[in-house]
Amino acid sequence: MRNPLVKGCGSLLLAALVCLVSQLASAELSVARGSASQAFQQSDPVPEWVYTLQQGDTLQSIGQTLLARNVDTRKLLEHNNLMSTGQLRSGDTLRIPINWLKRQPEPAKVVSVTGSVRKISGVDGRQHPLQSDTIIRVGDEILSGAGSATIALADGSEIRISPNSRLIFNRLTQYGKSGMVDTRLRLQKGEVHTRVRPIIIDGARFEIETPSAVAAVRGTVFTMQADSNGSAIQVAEGAVDFGAPGKTRRIPEGYGASLSTTGNQAVMIHKLPPAPTINPLPPVVTRLPAEVTWQAGNYQQYRLDIFDEDTGTWVQSHDLASDRFNISRLDNGRYELHLAAIDHRGISGIPGVESLEVNLQARKPTLTAPAEGEKLNDDMPEFRWQFNGNNEVARVEIARDDSFQQLVTTSEWAPDSRALPLRPLSPGEYYWRVVSEAGGNSIATSETRKLVMNGTLPPARIISVNYLDNQVRVFWEDINTASSYRLQLSEEPGFRNIIKQADIADTTAALRLIPGRRYYVRVKALSEGPLTGRWGPGRELYLD
Repeated sequence: MRNPLVKGCGSLLLAALVCLVSQLASAELSVARGSASQAFQQSDPVPEWVYTLQQGDTLQSIGQTLLARNVDTRKLLEHNNLMSTGQLRSGDTLRIPINWLKRQPEPAKVVSVTGSVRKISGVDGRQHPLQSDTIIRVGDEILSGAGSATIALADGSEIRISPNSRLIFNRLTQYGKSGMVDTRLRLQKGEVHTRVRPIIIDGARFEIETPSAVAAVRGTVFTMQADSNGSAIQVAEGAVDFGAPGKTRRIPEGYGASLSTTGNQAVMIHKLPPAPTINPLPPVVTRLPAEVTWQAGNYQQYRLDIFDEDTGTWVQSHDLASDRFNISRLDNGRYELHLAAIDHRGISGIPGVESLEVNLQARKPTLTAPAEGEKLNDDMPEFRWQFNGNNEVARVEIARDDSFQQLVTTSEWAPDSRALPLRPLSPGEYYWRVVSEAGGNSIATSETRKLVMNGTLPPARIISVNYLDNQVRVFWEDINTASSYRLQLSEEPGFRNIIKQADIADTTAALRLIPGRRYYVRVKALSEGPLTGRWGPGRELYLD
């Protein structure tokens, strides 16, 4: 590429450098382009990065955006054999030593979490449940119990932490805006799966350390394990330098290696079992269970992992001793099936990968019992129905109204075709239905039926009385199974001589009384069904 920044370009070009306006957004774009497309000469003694200039770049803006504080921009001119009278043009290149670039912490981010996973803060040591979008900083630790997590690094590399693992983030550094990172992790125990973006420039770094080994990576897909007996690695793509610190060996694609905590610390290298051939699956699975089969070859054991295709979330894992497996439960969505053979040492080989799309549709259940309008005495009745779809779960919904705006209770979600309500039903009239679900997002609803719970309504108790002139306002408690209330007024406490009776829809009534006389009032709840109400206690009324 033409580079006009050579000796003898003239002092006018230096003036042009000073007047150009910094445009940081353009500089960021050029960094990414330069790091991806430029290479270094093998003879360069110091690792370098080649930056491609954009319109508006100046020596000053480049220094502010890319260089560490202690690096003078004049050193950059000298390093590129330039006089102070050069002119920078869009498309020209500058060679920048890696150790001159700015370095700043660049946190990682949690992409997805499945099951129980915790984060231990590197600042205060507190533990918190790990959630999607959580920021991971230097010093933080991830503890996966029965769960797993996928974490994205600043350069787009991904780490998937398997269950029962402990991973410590020792360094998360980015070189200015170059897109290059220095990532160093410690796998104290357990297993991690990594997909590391290619490192094409010396100085960028990705390392995973264990108590017994170190793995230095330049862009690869690999799996690494650590326990009290040692460390192991399996390389699916690229290559990894693996072994004791200072004694690593390059492990190529398709091979694995192990290092014991005892003995002479020699790296044992072996070829991995090849990827099994998974027999073709239907383009879309519309019912489960669905059988997955493969060509077994010479291996007796396999591991099948299922991941969400969009997020990389680990969904299921199965150790198998045959050449087939029935997938019985999956929500609707797209998945990746990773199937690996396991050799006699218990080492998983290169996984065969197959896509799977699940699209289950819920069907409207058929109600069985209770019958329409049936009167029941048991306050915890059993509801029954028939499924008309596959791989469905369902629950009963019980409400006061046929639009189910006044939901009273439900049953638990379950794959059964019968259920009990979560709480007893008080006497009254109800409506019930069954909602079925398939694939996590497909819903179907049955017809609606009415039922009546036998019994008597509870007594309505007067809760307050307000006097104003010759008027008295009476308030009583609300009975949620009542359609209205009946009020009686008497001049004696036995209510044998009723002087006033009224049916009232509300829970309050105003009465006009003759001063100086004693009255007694009581209320009972009414129902539109066959239920009977009970009178609440009488209350004395008196106006001076």
